[in-house]
Amino acid sequence: MPHCSRRNFLKTGVAAGTLAATGSLPFFARNVTAPGGKATDWVTLGKSNVKVTRLAFGTGSISGRVQRELGQEGFNSLVRHAYDSGIRFFETAESYTEMHKMLGIALKGIPRDSYRLMSKITTHGDVDPQQKLDELRKLANTEYFDIMLLHWQHTATWPSESQRWADAISEARHKQAVMAQGASVHGLPALRQMPSDQWLQVAMIRMNHKGVRMDAEDYETNGLGNVPEVVSHVKQVRAEGMGVISMKLVGEGSFKAREDRQAAMKFAFRNAGVDCVTVGYKNNAEIDEAIENLNLALA
Repeated sequence: MPHCSRRNFLKTGVAAGTLAATGSLPFFARNVTAPGGKATDWVTLGKSNVKVTRLAFGTGSISGRVQRELGQEGFNSLVRHAYDSGIRFFETAESYTEMHKMLGIALKGIPRDSYRLMSKITTHGDVDPQQKLDELRKLANTEYFDIMLLHWQHTATWPSESQRWADAISEARHKQAVMAQGASVHGLPALRQMPSDQWLQVAMIRMNHKGVRMDAEDYETNGLGNVPEVVSHVKQVRAEGMGVISMKLVGEGSFKAREDRQAAMKFAFRNAGVDCVTVGYKNNAEIDEAIENLNLALA
């Protein structure tokens, strides 16, 4: 399916000027989450019609190293604690070495229709995309993925460069091996391609109140991202019916103060208006805290 033209609504200079002049971020009233609800409530990801819990279980902390170092038994225990606590949305990626297999083992025996599973596929390399999708399903011990994303799209030309991978995901949807499709992006040039993309049903976008590990002109920047522009694109894609999943809520583990972790949750839902957030965990206490932080953000 062809990708449509895009329009940028905020320039980096304007957004930076807002921060410099006011010292704070503007409050966006449109599409914010209304007060009430819980972290473990089920919500619909826009036109995908896939329902997920607001809080997801991520397996990509330092590309999965944090979770892998728990060992299979420790990881099993962590996944079961999350599930028993009401988190029913689990996500992984091809590039998170061994995590499809570890997650498949951890979820074994749990009714498949009681949770949602998302993966992200690497869109480079001389391999057959359909074969790769089948391989990931087998590794995760699942007949289908609820959501499959094009992973780490980080250039302005990703819609055309990843077309054969998008086509493979569409074919998998036709076969009901995938229920919904989308992409995760890094960097403003890539993010600006999301609005008006008719293929996308789910958008995975980095989000926190400080701009740490968020999108800037350079996707690999060590500086802060452009928070106002990122928020503007979240609102655009949501207005177009896409579901939005947020990542980097704790600045890739850099937010050491709980106040920052709480502020990040509140900003994502109350200011940016995302549908769902994913966080990586290494122990039960982090799961319990994330649930409490999101509940407070929604209160």
